[in-house]
Parts: sequence; structure tokens; C-alpha cells
Amino acid sequence: MADAGTGGRRVAGEDPVKRDQIIDGAKRVFMAVGFDAASMNDITREAGVSKGTIYVYFGGKEDLFAAMIERERAKVVASMKHVLQSNHGPVDAVLHDFGVTFVTHICSDKTVRGMKMALSVSERMPALCQRFFSASPENGYSILKTYLESKIADGLLEIEDTDLAARQFIELCMPGLFKRRLFGWLPVPPDADEIDRTVRSAIAMFLKFYIAKT
Repeated sequence: MADAGTGGRRVAGEDPVKRDQIIDGAKRVFMAVGFDAASMNDITREAGVSKGTIYVYFGGKEDLFAAMIERERAKVVASMKHVLQSNHGPVDAVLHDFGVTFVTHICSDKTVRGMKMALSVSERMPALCQRFFSASPENGYSILKTYLESKIADGLLEIEDTDLAARQFIELCMPGLFKRRLFGWLPVPPDADEIDRTVRSAIAMFLKFYIAKT
């Protein structure tokens, strides 16, 4: 929203379109050459703005990388939240849609590249890695936890620790997929059939333990 105190003009650093333009340019550079090789000059050219404009919005390359990750994560969280809130079908069907959405994202090229970039500089730039892996107020675990709690209230699930259960389900959806992607043993994302098979197995194990006993 424009600031009335500035005659309708945006305050410096508060234009979301310009901010996204800069992040888009930085993303293309990071994905092409990695964090270390990316320069602010490269990002300036790719974003189509001046270096001075970039520094109005971001403190530097690390800040830009974190902003890119946070924006992408927010998009995925919104997608997973929509899955859980818009699907009023059986628990197994909702968990399937959630699991497939999560695993497809976590095993995607852009997510794996981002994680590798953060890990590659973690020892000399621990703050960057911490920002990458830090828990945001709303994430995949938290929204799944909220869903599980709603199913407990409905009498469909029996779970003592919903935080643990949410983490268990997400881990069950990824065995043999995510770590192989991260360490390069699986050079391309798993196909839809493999993700579906893994998620369905996770649901079967998860519900066998947590389904409400009648």
C-alpha cells in the first residue's frame, strides 16, 4: 500500500514488486552458479536494477539467499496448508495428498540445490545455514500437527504427542528418497509412482499405530 505521508509514493525498500524482481534475479544466479560463485554484480545484471537499489532492500548476498529460501518455503507451505484445509475426505486420502505434495517439493531440483548450497558454506557461515533450516512460525510440521489435532477432536485418531507424530509421518514419507537426492545417489527426482508407493506405505504404518481404536 502506498504511504499517504509520501504523496502516494512507496517508502524506499517497501515495494513488493521490486523486491520480488530482485529475488527472482538472485534466484536465477544462485541456481545457475551456486552461492559462492554468485556475485552481487551478477545479481544486479540479472535483476535489472542498480546495486544501490539491491542494498535498499537487502543487506547482501546472504540476506538475498535467505529471502529467496523463505519465499519459496512460504509458497510450498501455503500449498500444503491448502491440501489439509480444503480436503474434507477420509484421513488416509488427506494424508496421501499432503505426503505427495511434501515429498515432491523436498526432492525437487531447486530444493536440493538450495540445501546443498547452504550446507556447502555451513562451517564458515553458520548463520546462513541456521536461517535456511530455522523453523518458521508456520511450516510443514506445524500445519500437519494442527490437522492431526483436529482429527483427534473428531475421534478419528488417538495421539499423545502430535508434534512427534507429525515429524514421524513426514519422515516415513521420505525413506530412500530424500537422502539419496541430497547426496547425489538419486540424480533426478523420483517419479510420481515411486512417491505414491512410498507415501501409501507411510500412511499404512502411521494409521496402524494412531488410528482410533473402536
